[in-house]
Amino acid sequence: MDPNKMMAQLGKMQQQMEAAQEELKTQVVEHSAGGGAVTVKASGALEIIDIRIKPEAIDPDDPEMLQDLLVSAVNGALAAAQSLQQQKMMGQLGGLGLPGM
Repeated sequence: MDPNKMMAQLGKMQQQMEAAQEELKTQVVEHSAGGGAVTVKASGALEIIDIRIKPEAIDPDDPEMLQDLLVSAVNGALAAAQSLQQQKMMGQLGGLGLPGM
């Protein structure tokens, strides 16, 4: 394999990965828990950008339920954002024509 060609491919891959990371910052995924009582939005950069809580989800006598809903919705949103990242990055690698990608 030609070292110059390999370096050029690596440089191209780095540029594509940086572009993909920038694009992921603007993409948003959403996950709800409790039948939509709590909804969390996360960016493709794994940042929580919005949390919505319906008033009926707030029960002063049962704060643990709201805590559980928040944990579930945040974890779901982050899992969806990670999946989006993987899809985006694998798509970039596949476009380079690298063996096994």
